[in-house]
Amino acid sequence: YLASAAVTIVTETEMIALFLIAGALVWFARTRPSIRPGSSSALGLAMPFAVAGASIPSADSETLLRLALFFTKAGAFVFGSGLAIVPFLYGGVVKEYGWLDDHQFLDAVAVAMITPGPVVITVGFIGFLVDGFRGASVAALATFLPCYLLTIIPAPYFKKHGKRPGIVAFVDGVTAAAVGAIAGAVVVLGRRQLFVDGWSPDWFKLLLFAVTVALLWRFKRLSEPVIVLAAAAIGLIAYPLLH
Repeated sequence: YLASAAVTIVTETEMIALFLIAGALVWFARTRPSIRPGSSSALGLAMPFAVAGASIPSADSETLLRLALFFTKAGAFVFGSGLAIVPFLYGGVVKEYGWLDDHQFLDAVAVAMITPGPVVITVGFIGFLVDGFRGASVAALATFLPCYLLTIIPAPYFKKHGKRPGIVAFVDGVTAAAVGAIAGAVVVLGRRQLFVDGWSPDWFKLLLFAVTVALLWRFKRLSEPVIVLAAAAIGLIAYPLLH
């Protein structure tokens, strides 16, 4: 968890290989498998790392194809809850391809938080900003199709083998790394939103942040969209007064 959070904060992106390494470490620590050369266990451990090493072809310059490839990768290889996709998207959409700037990306996350459905629907908003309705359609389809296929097709095998100690250990390791990536993403996004020009604090935003944390800590069932909408209303009122 700590390693994943630290890597996410430093690199400002999500490393899929780190998730797989975390899963393999926990799997090895709990089950201590004997891996023989040429055995199925060795092959099963090597294949995820080979897949993680695959990258989007850099020679292709078509925007829609780049969107499709990037968001297919996001849907297929990002582990954890919907929020786990945020650092991965930030690394690709903002840093690697430059489709959005920091402010636009934060807007996309905010839109996903106040609309029904999972945070992953951020991809539709991002796709729309990149290439209108076509971009939104391609991004959404590319993200959700792998999730659907990877759930429906292997479902019988998951049901049959999902409780094996090795698989449970691997998933636990991946989950710990995913939570670390989410924590790291909070630090990265928070620093860019709450501080101006590096580390100069924006006191109004810091106050909103502190009140939000206090409310969520005190009232466990408080709905996040209600808080986001309330903060938006406060911003609409306060922004003209502060500027």
